[in-house]
Amino acid sequence: MAETIKILCVHGVGRHLPGAPWQAAWQGALQTALQGTGSAIQPEVEFVLLDDLFAAHPINPLDVVQALGQLLGSAVGSGVGSLFRRERGMMDGVRWTAGMVVQWVENEALRAATRARLAEKVQAFQPQVVLAHSLGSLVSYDCFTHPDTAGLIAGRSFLSLGSQIGNAFVRGNFAKGYLTPLNAARRWVHLYNPNDRVLTAPIRLQAPNFQQLQTPFDSPGALNHDAERYLGHEEAQTGFWFDEVRLASGAKALKAMGVAPAPRAALKVAKPAKRSTRKPTRKALLVGVNDYADPSANLAGCVNDCYLISALLQESGFEAEDIRLVLNDRATAVGIRERLEWLLDDAREGDTRVFYFSGHGAQVPVYGADGTVSSVHESLVPHDFDWSPERMFSDREFHELYSQLPYGLNFLTLLDCCHSGGMTRAPARRIRGINPPDDIRHRMLRWDPAHEMWVARDFKSPSKAFDQHFNGAAHAGEGRSNEVRATHRFGQGLELRGTADSRKAFKAETAARGHQGPYMPTLIYACQDSQFAYEYEHGAVSHGAFSYCLVKALRAARRTGKALSFEALVTAVAAELKALRYEQQPLLNAPSHIRKQAVPLKI
Repeated sequence: MAETIKILCVHGVGRHLPGAPWQAAWQGALQTALQGTGSAIQPEVEFVLLDDLFAAHPINPLDVVQALGQLLGSAVGSGVGSLFRRERGMMDGVRWTAGMVVQWVENEALRAATRARLAEKVQAFQPQVVLAHSLGSLVSYDCFTHPDTAGLIAGRSFLSLGSQIGNAFVRGNFAKGYLTPLNAARRWVHLYNPNDRVLTAPIRLQAPNFQQLQTPFDSPGALNHDAERYLGHEEAQTGFWFDEVRLASGAKALKAMGVAPAPRAALKVAKPAKRSTRKPTRKALLVGVNDYADPSANLAGCVNDCYLISALLQESGFEAEDIRLVLNDRATAVGIRERLEWLLDDAREGDTRVFYFSGHGAQVPVYGADGTVSSVHESLVPHDFDWSPERMFSDREFHELYSQLPYGLNFLTLLDCCHSGGMTRAPARRIRGINPPDDIRHRMLRWDPAHEMWVARDFKSPSKAFDQHFNGAAHAGEGRSNEVRATHRFGQGLELRGTADSRKAFKAETAARGHQGPYMPTLIYACQDSQFAYEYEHGAVSHGAFSYCLVKALRAARRTGKALSFEALVTAVAAELKALRYEQQPLLNAPSHIRKQAVPLKI
């Protein structure tokens, strides 16, 4: 009798009726993948069917569209919105694709029902591999991280593909902003296709038993979401199925095939990572933009600032080769993202990372899924900025990089720019924030017939409780002045904090999931959100006023041998700016226990 691998398949979005062609297609793809390993092992496949559970929890089209505004918004700049700009019959597609994701994320009773069904099937079938596509990966992750059913993945392999687990809306509302590893699993392998248009995102997870494989495929006009294309990809075969064959066959069968068995250590169930004994590392990325694609926006001191900060860091123990500068025309939106990947790659507990930006900031109105402006995002202004989502760098791009970092990492972000604008006109003094052109500015205004005036529109924040905490009551719609205010502040990850009614409720929800919520960097802004960040001329040399005073304060502390806490540093910089008659007060955004800690720069 031929050896088999027992594979339990959990389907994703779309209609998946029992006995329909999709089941034969999946089985055929699995058969082909195993044959490609040179093994005679056969797949023994069973399916977890979910459509009847979703049918028992119906939602109407209006609910879907409103929720999708949040879901699509979490992928701003990625082109995901094209999924909903399709021909007639689009609404039915929404209902059975992204609509199912939103329905599941927001319905606890539905999540409990899908979790119970998967748990029952795992217990009955006892698979070696759980294979989950799209929404099925969310159902599986929920089951294998829930206290009542987490043990079911012990000793098994989990293969996810075309998953929305990494989507910010899903993480914020279902996982409470942070993904935890499946420590009991033998391993978790995720197949990611950057061309998949069904709300997918990469999974950024640091765990000894987790691996993400790039499985790109792209067909013009297609969603690129088919499970069969994922399963048939060469990377899936070499990166997952060869190892599964080794595990299932044993050394004797492999010897007959001429295949070397996997090392014994590789066959053990992974355990939580032990505290690393490697020496903590320091890295810094410094971005400065004097020269913009629009010459009227040019600044004078940003390149000087980067050299100033680099000198300070090298005085503080950073090696020159661990500091990268990205200046002017190299500091495009894509260039900044790529360098941040370098900065944060392999960042571990105890390491120090510094991200510094000197240039313009802006407020950018962003369209929602319904084609109307639904939010205003603070953005850093790259060299090629043109007010489009693709050429901005907002917190949505930033939190994709920082939110899954280990809690013990020291990540300091310094922003010498401002985001005031929208209703204001720049003063004669040079500032580090740009106002939108009038057609973009119009998106943030409305006509008030009673007063015959243009006034700022009100936009809903993704999280009222956290918006009130971080930004003050005015951001939550209370006591607002006649100026545009951002709904998404840079570096605050509001989308990842779900819809908790209060910070207390959010802490309770994250504790229940065994984590602390999304990782948050320590941020020091050059000014308050309603103020300007100014340039300063040090004789004939230009600098950012904030950057110059920051370095001056740290060097003064070094001369006295006194370590400054983050709180004390911001106070000292504010006092220096006030003494120089600059109407800007730096702002510290950090948890209370971080505020009292010493700035991680060697004295």
